[in-house]
Amino acid sequence: MKLVIASTGASGAIYLQRLLEVIDPREHEIHLVLSGHARQVVAEEIGELHAPQGVVEHNDGAGMHVPFVSGSARFDAMVIVPCSMGTVGRIAGGASETTILRAADVFLKERRKLILVPRETPWSLIHARNVVTVTEAGAIVLPACPSFYSKPQSVNDVADTVVARILDHLNLPNPRAFRWQS
Repeated sequence: MKLVIASTGASGAIYLQRLLEVIDPREHEIHLVLSGHARQVVAEEIGELHAPQGVVEHNDGAGMHVPFVSGSARFDAMVIVPCSMGTVGRIAGGASETTILRAADVFLKERRKLILVPRETPWSLIHARNVVTVTEAGAIVLPACPSFYSKPQSVNDVADTVVARILDHLNLPNPRAFRWQS
């Protein structure tokens, strides 16, 4: 799978870190882009992001100089985790002034999988309308709402409940995911 993983300025850098830890760059082509605000959140929340060897990192100001901002480049999915509500609004409005926003715009227009993982709460009416707009345009909005029925024992376990849902929507295997049995 060819995958773009991006992050914007919402709290929740742990979700990004845990996602990067479970997708093997030897099996999948992974491109990573962080906004300036995402870099600040990472520094505040986890100190430093550890991207596995093989992950290709890009600058959010790279503009047209990355392959996944063109519809002619074949990529399978994009995940923005965490995704600020400001980013959701810019995507809903069709803005594409950064690498992340341009890529999201391309994924929508090409009908490719775009997963947005907002963490912010509460939502204003503007946020809710933007979520409806991006959903109608084809994005999957997957709020970072951890689950507890698996009885997580650590903060990482709690974060992994959200990461498991992201992996499910990417159709990637996750043997550690809690599954209800009948």
